[in-house]
Amino acid sequence: QVQLVESGGGLVQAGGSLRLSCAASGRLFDSDHMGWFRQAPGKEREFVAAIRRSGSNTLYADSVKGRLPISTDGAKNTVYLQMDSLTPEDTAVYYCAHSYATILHTTPNTYHYWGQGTQVTVSS
Repeated sequence: QVQLVESGGGLVQAGGSLRLSCAASGRLFDSDHMGWFRQAPGKEREFVAAIRRSGSNTLYADSVKGRLPISTDGAKNTVYLQMDSLTPEDTAVYYCAHSYATILHTTPNTYHYWGQGTQVTVSS
């Protein structure tokens, strides 16, 4: 069992920044990976980025590559999503997810545990 708690969402103006955090606890291994997904109103949940808990590998959606870097802390129990140069199109509920798979995945059904989500709203 893995528990995930997200924080850091909020309301920000276009061009602003936020940093999302996801604290993980429970049965964790360095080979696990964690990902960020987002879901805007009326849209399907989409992949944003993923990282192996060891920090050795990352994967990004083409739409956010270079703009929303994912990282992990030294203890590897917290994963961050640094969100810079935000636009209204980034408005969504952002979810943290955990997978025991050793290959980084982009599809939601490959992740086993999910956080409750944190709202990010970018005003124009």
